Amino acid sequence: MLKKLLSHSAAILLLSVVTGCAVALFLWLLDAVTHIRYAHAWLLYLLPAAGVAIYYLYQLFGKNSEKGNNLLLEEIHQPGAGVPGRMAPLVLAGTIITHLFGGSAGREGTAVQMGGSIAAMVSRWLRPLTLHTPLLLMAGIAAGFGAVFGTPLAGTVFALEVLAVGSYRWRAFIPCLAAALLADYTCRWWQIAHTHYPIQPGLAPFELLLLGKIALAGILFGLAAFLFAELTHRIKSFFTQIVPVRWLIPAIGGVILIALVYLLQTRDYLGLGVTSQQPDGVSLVNAFQPGGVNTFSWWWKLLFTAITLGCGMKGGEVTPLFFIGATLGNALAAPLGVPVDLLAATGFLAVFAGATNTPVACTLMGIELFGPAYMAYFAIGCTAAYLSSGHTGIYSSQLIAHPKLLNRRRHGHETTIAQGFQRRRAFTGKYLQRLRQLLR
Repeated sequence: MLKKLLSHSAAILLLSVVTGCAVALFLWLLDAVTHIRYAHAWLLYLLPAAGVAIYYLYQLFGKNSEKGNNLLLEEIHQPGAGVPGRMAPLVLAGTIITHLFGGSAGREGTAVQMGGSIAAMVSRWLRPLTLHTPLLLMAGIAAGFGAVFGTPLAGTVFALEVLAVGSYRWRAFIPCLAAALLADYTCRWWQIAHTHYPIQPGLAPFELLLLGKIALAGILFGLAAFLFAELTHRIKSFFTQIVPVRWLIPAIGGVILIALVYLLQTRDYLGLGVTSQQPDGVSLVNAFQPGGVNTFSWWWKLLFTAITLGCGMKGGEVTPLFFIGATLGNALAAPLGVPVDLLAATGFLAVFAGATNTPVACTLMGIELFGPAYMAYFAIGCTAAYLSSGHTGIYSSQLIAHPKLLNRRRHGHETTIAQGFQRRRAFTGKYLQRLRQLLR
C-alpha cells in the first residue's frame, strides 16, 4: 500500500513539474512571437505557407496526434493505440507557427495536449507502478488547463467534467487536483504572469431582475457557443469534401483570413486577442470597459477562429471563446441594463461553458479569476448557456452520457458530439434537398 502511494505520488509530481515547465515555455514563446508579429506586419502574408508547413509537419511526424484533444478523450474512454509522446512538441510547434503568422487561435488546447502527452509518457516510464493510464491522462488535462490559465480548481473539475455531458468521474478528483495545483505552482515559479481582467471588486447586490437578465444573456451566450462549434465543424467538413488536395486547405484558409483583414481594415481579430497592438483596439481586456469593443466584434472573432481551426491550423479554442463571450457581453450590456464588466465576465465564462459543456468548471473559473462576489450570476449564466447550446461542442469525442433538460431525446452512452453533428448535417441536407426540388 505504501509502495503504491509513493509510486502514484512520484508519477503525479513528475507529470506536474514537467507540464508546468512546458506550459511556462509555451506561454513565454507565445508572448514572444506575438510581439514579433506586431513588429513585422508582413508576416501575415506568409500565413498560407505556414498553414501548409503545419499540415506537412503533422503528416510526416504526427501519427494520430492530429486528433488533438479528441485523442485524449478517446484514450480515456477506451484505451487503444495510446497518446504519442511526440504530440507535445508537435502541438507546441504548430501553435507557435499559427500565432507567429497571424492565425486566430487560443492556448488551452495546446496546454491540455502537452499535459496529456506528458502523462502518457510518465505512464509508460513508470509502468506498472503508476496510476491507471486514463486517470493519469485526466491528471495531465487538469495540469495543462490549470497551469495555462492559473486556475487549478477549474482545471481539476474541467478534467472530470469534459469527458461526458452530464457525468463526472469523481474517483480522479484527488490526482487531478494535485496535478493542477503543482503544475500551476511550477508555471508561476518561472515568473509567468497571467492576464488580469478589469472587473470592479466588491459584492454585487443580489437582485432577481438582474438574475433574470443574466439568464437571458446566458441563453444568447449558449447560442453563440453553438454557432462557433457548428461553424468550425462545418468549415472543416466543407473543405474536406470540395478540396481533394489536403495541403491546399490551410493555404486557402490563410488567404481567406488575409482577405478578411483587408475587408475590415483591422488586425485585432488575429492571434489570441487578449490584448491589442493599439491600446484602444478591440481586445479581450478592453471588452470589460464601456465602448471598448464594437457591436459585432464577437462575430468577427468567431469567424476568424472558425476558419483558422476549421482549415487545419493549430491552437486552442478557449481563449477565442473568452473573447467571443466578453465582447458579446459588452454588446448586450447596454440593451439589458447590466454593468458592462459583469456581463463581459459572465459572457467570458458562459460561451466557454456552452462550447465545452462544462458549466461547473467555468463557474469555478469565474471565482478564481474574478472573485466570489458574483458567483451566483456566473453560475446562472454558465448553466443557461450550457442548456441552450444543445448537444454540440468543440470536442467531437465528448460523450453524451445524459441528455440536457432542453433535449430529452434518449442518448446511449456511446453517442458522441460528432455523431450528433452527423445527424444534424443529414437532417439539414434532407430538407435543403426538398427545398431545391420545390424551387425547380
